[in-house]
Amino acid sequence: MMREVLHTLLLLTMSNVFMTFAWYAHLKELNHKPWIIAALISWAIAFFEYMFQVPANRIGYTVFSVAQLKII
Repeated sequence: MMREVLHTLLLLTMSNVFMTFAWYAHLKELNHKPWIIAALISWAIAFFEYMFQVPANRIGYTVFSVAQLKII
């Protein structure tokens, strides 16, 4: 049980790092690019967010409730 909790927390932390970068990098790093390029790059980064988030939620659902996962 502790292993699933740690895996969930680690994967959700990594997902959050990618999410933060995807959402805010386009404001700071891509501000001179056309909006479509910034959007495509942000979506590409967000893809990696989901690569961490989906397994985290699937693993986490075995030890946490849906409400707890949402809060985490």
